[in-house]
Amino acid sequence: MSLERFINKAISPWMKQEGPDSDIVLSSRIRLARNLEGDVFPLVATDEQLRAVNQQVRKHFEDDSYGNIGKLAYIDIDDLKSVEKRVLVEKHLISPNLAESPKQSGVLMSEEESVSIMVNEEDHIRIQCLFPGFQLNETLALASGLDDWIEQKVEYAFDEERGYLTSCPTNVGTGMRASVMMHLPALVLTQKMQRIIPAINQLGLVVRGIYGEGSEAQGNVFQISNQITLGKSEEDIVEDLRGVVLQLVEQEKTARMSLVETSKLQLEDRVFRSLGTLANSRIIQSKEATKCLSDVRLGIDLKLIEGISNTILNELMILTQPGFLQQYAKQSLSPDERDIRRATLIRERLKLEKNNE
Repeated sequence: MSLERFINKAISPWMKQEGPDSDIVLSSRIRLARNLEGDVFPLVATDEQLRAVNQQVRKHFEDDSYGNIGKLAYIDIDDLKSVEKRVLVEKHLISPNLAESPKQSGVLMSEEESVSIMVNEEDHIRIQCLFPGFQLNETLALASGLDDWIEQKVEYAFDEERGYLTSCPTNVGTGMRASVMMHLPALVLTQKMQRIIPAINQLGLVVRGIYGEGSEAQGNVFQISNQITLGKSEEDIVEDLRGVVLQLVEQEKTARMSLVETSKLQLEDRVFRSLGTLANSRIIQSKEATKCLSDVRLGIDLKLIEGISNTILNELMILTQPGFLQQYAKQSLSPDERDIRRATLIRERLKLEKNNE
């Protein structure tokens, strides 16, 4: 398969679109955790109990349609190869926990891959909606609509005082995690991010890496999300997050302009060195690749680099992950072999840009 066909097939359709403030906010996500009334929660359920939940959800929603997202296709996690599970994690369509689960689990997915509904992860149902750019309200509207649609066919575990009951106490209440993925290279370069993160934490929000809890911020990409789920409405949680994100967007823009005004030559040198590294390397590790991709994306956004799509960071941050590299190679690869394949894929991707000019 040619790289161009592989990219078109591998990248989720929603990722190829642009949204508001997409030069800084890469994506908006809403995730809702739900459990079924009367069924034992997944963490302590038997295989038979989990199978019953899985069959019930699948019966109600497989190949069913909701609004303009179309039909939901069901994927049985047990039927997937290890590398296929890894690819779904790298595309943010399932969690690492679901990929590692030996239990009766699955995922319902829309054709655009903007909606995925995990079955028997930490909770019976986890609804996830993803939009490009800064679209938290739109993402919440879709997630809430899906939530109501699902509740027409199944009964949720709900308490009048505590709200939705979940396996983890930190999710009790709304059961909602709202998050945005942000590219903040200028705040990192100006050493402001290290002061901003503690301030964000004090507001009841948390800053994580690209793959959520326990992951580091690769390529200056940070995930900002709510910590509090109890005592606030979904709308209030989203509004609090929106306020912080708007401030971060403005601070990142200011930091970018400051770099251009005070250190333009040094910035250009950094950006074009990184572009040269990506265009010419024969071996490149993941950490170096994401750092260089971040620099190049910054150069594109500041009009220092022309002729390269601004989606390249989004694409290659995913395509150069271990699962995708092995899927493209159609074989298992050692870490050293992945570094060689990663460099080759990036060079070929940049050549596609020149050919399409």
